Amino acid sequence: MNKPNILMITPYLPYHSQAGGQTRSYYLLKHLAKRNNITLICFTRDKTGLSELKKICKKVILIKRGKTWDFKKVIYTALSPYPFLVTNYLSSELKLAIKTELENGNYHLIHTECFYLMPNIPKTNIPIILVDQTIEYAVYQHFVESIAGWKQIIKPFLWIDVFKLKFWEVFYWKNTHTVAAVSKDDKKLMSSMAKRQDIRLVPNGVAQRYFNPKKNVFKTKHPSILFGISNMKWMQNREGAELLITNLWPKIKQKIPQAKLYVIGRNAPQTFQKYINDDIVIKEAENDGQTYDPQYFYQSCWILLAPIKSGGGSRTKFFEAMASRLPIVTTRQGMEGINIKNNLHAIVCPYSKLIDKSISLLKNRQLQDTIGKNASILVKKEYSWAKSARKLNKIYKQIISK
Repeated sequence: MNKPNILMITPYLPYHSQAGGQTRSYYLLKHLAKRNNITLICFTRDKTGLSELKKICKKVILIKRGKTWDFKKVIYTALSPYPFLVTNYLSSELKLAIKTELENGNYHLIHTECFYLMPNIPKTNIPIILVDQTIEYAVYQHFVESIAGWKQIIKPFLWIDVFKLKFWEVFYWKNTHTVAAVSKDDKKLMSSMAKRQDIRLVPNGVAQRYFNPKKNVFKTKHPSILFGISNMKWMQNREGAELLITNLWPKIKQKIPQAKLYVIGRNAPQTFQKYINDDIVIKEAENDGQTYDPQYFYQSCWILLAPIKSGGGSRTKFFEAMASRLPIVTTRQGMEGINIKNNLHAIVCPYSKLIDKSISLLKNRQLQDTIGKNASILVKKEYSWAKSARKLNKIYKQIISK
């Protein structure tokens, strides 16, 4: 039997990076392409990893994405029913590329990552599977709720945008042929909001190489806390790192004076440069395989501390840390989407307890080793990209066979 023809549409160019969405799509593509002919349309500013994708996919089409903050987009958002996030991903060129492929490609299925690309897809009888990597409206709602000081003056305008975002996100959950979530919590919320019980689950995973330690990389001699490895343009990561640096770290440092904090990730220096000192290391990780790549920091630090206050999706950096035997301390919202047993695979606690739990773990090397080992066993068993791809491919088959 010939391989099915799949048109996949992504809001970025997939590759293994410090951004969870790009990493997810890259590894799923690697596995899915073995059983499907995949044409990939990417709405992107970046060409990093393009040569690798061309080896995987039948065809790769890049549509250049413009600047995020554009006066025309702001005006269009104000005058249209769409929120700013959707406006940012509206593109006549993208619409034309999708339309052309659908007319000429003999596709069996359309796979779209993230709902905000959906308005670019023309009306079609080809079934669409929408995979929402997080609950976007909930993330933006938390952001608006947390605004304080003089910035509160713009809250009414931002609330309007959140309401529009929620409307369209739920609209596509209700009206797309098949919808998939990446965590059980997201699936439950999406089912409730969309009033449908057929939401599918395709979890995130981890690359096999994180289970194989880099040679000549050892734990730091000083107690070390890692926040990362993250894309600091994403508001959840920015908020978490800011909370760690300004609220949690000073009290931890007071109790453990020799400790150091590592905030590593894309755009970390630009975002948090003012905090850099002898005890706070803020930098970008190097590319995979180089000396100071993400795996180096997962292996060399003592614990990963992530004060996450809003949920949605699941965090690729947690899977990578767990595979690397780095114990995690985080909140319930941070650990969403990962089926752990508390105090066995990770330490999950209210935000108010993060400081005490982190200090206690930093002082107990044996507990660090135990939690790290248990976490690695769990993700190796339950959260591989190959396993996630098999679930997604099964959904493909079920849709196409109808």
